[in-house]
Amino acid sequence: MLLARVEGHVVATRKHASLGGWRLLVCQPITAEGRPEGSPFAALDPWGAALHQRVVVSSDGAWARRVVGDPKSPARLMIVGIVDPEEAGP
Repeated sequence: MLLARVEGHVVATRKHASLGGWRLLVCQPITAEGRPEGSPFAALDPWGAALHQRVVVSSDGAWARRVVGDPKSPARLMIVGIVDPEEAGP
């Protein structure tokens, strides 16, 4: 599992048939403190994450391919949760 921040969305005029109807978001891996760590990547988004939200991403490609319903899909990374914003102090 990876912690990441949504930085944008992917626009594709052509993509693998198994990805039809799926949103692809550009995610920047971050540390627990929110600092960028590593290179951005594209992940499938079944939850409707918004720009700059923190998300939890699974890198279990076998699971992602089961979710999209195609064992030969190029799907590998999928958002599995949206992190609640931190509560403001008193």
